[in-house]
Amino acid sequence: MTEADVAIVGGGIVGASAALFLRRMGLSVVLLERGLCGAAASGVNYGGVRVQGRMPVQLPLALRSREIWDRLPEYIGIDGEYVRSGHLKLARSEAQLESLENYARVVREHGLELQMITGAEFRRRYPWLGAAAIAGSWCPGDGHANPRLVSPAFARAARAAGATIIEQCEVTELAHDGHRFVLGDGKGLQVRAPWLLNCAGAWSLAVARAFGDDAPMESIHPGMAVTEPMPRFMDINIGVEGGGIYGRQTARGNCVLGGSRGASTSPLFARPRAHAIAELCQRMASLFPPLAHAQVIRFWSGVEGSLPDHQPVIGPGTRHPQLLHAFGFCGAGFQTGPAVGEALAQWIRDGRPQVPLAPFAIDRFTVH
Repeated sequence: MTEADVAIVGGGIVGASAALFLRRMGLSVVLLERGLCGAAASGVNYGGVRVQGRMPVQLPLALRSREIWDRLPEYIGIDGEYVRSGHLKLARSEAQLESLENYARVVREHGLELQMITGAEFRRRYPWLGAAAIAGSWCPGDGHANPRLVSPAFARAARAAGATIIEQCEVTELAHDGHRFVLGDGKGLQVRAPWLLNCAGAWSLAVARAFGDDAPMESIHPGMAVTEPMPRFMDINIGVEGGGIYGRQTARGNCVLGGSRGASTSPLFARPRAHAIAELCQRMASLFPPLAHAQVIRFWSGVEGSLPDHQPVIGPGTRHPQLLHAFGFCGAGFQTGPAVGEALAQWIRDGRPQVPLAPFAIDRFTVH
């Protein structure tokens, strides 16, 4: 039996960063991860570190997270290949350009400054883009990183700070004895703590339902691809209004691309789909002509939780105020993950986070 101030289920970037911040605050932590920390959605995503494109209610969280990203080595000991490259969101029609302009006006009031790049200036700056792209919205403070390095590094940093992290440990027993949460793996391990963080990603509903909470979350399976190393041509993070494809190029020259959907092979795993791969390659060749004849060396997918309003659940349970949920990031949680972890730690220590999180309450799905 192990006792701690806080028990955490899930060792992705949210759970691991929460463990790190809690230890920096002096609280004892036990984190239980079914597989390996940072190996699920937090480690197999595209690696975008962007604020642009988020709904206004997410901007305080995303802007705080940007401050953490800019000091990443101070927290996890490595830079994780994080580059503040800027993020360009492309328009392929006048209607999409108008949508980007409207978004820029809205988010300016929330502290996010975007620059519209059009016409001859757009072609001068980005001659390597395909003809379908006609303009773009530029966010210089955004960037990209390597999730396979960053997400596990948060767990290693938390362990180095004194957190107890137990991997290959599936939580099968969930209860509350009137004073503390009691977790077990059915094999003799028992963890007791007055606070519980539910950071189990696409599998968080099992924890939530054990304590009377629920949400209409479904699993999605983003599909990604990476090419062979190519001559350097793209030094920014690219997105597209309306979706369909996004891309970045690493320092080694490999181009990482996403925009397709995989298929579930089991509750734990997903794989790419042949027709989705073909569509992604066609979009890749059209938007990025330098990649028209590139060799794709790997396709992959993952499992992520998604909610109908495209907003995560972050905050206390409806029956147990010392149960804090953080799940359903809809494929966009990599950038905000560190700030979510910090906010959860502040909630436990101070009674409230320093960023507004009320829009993400789980009771928004409750029929009143």
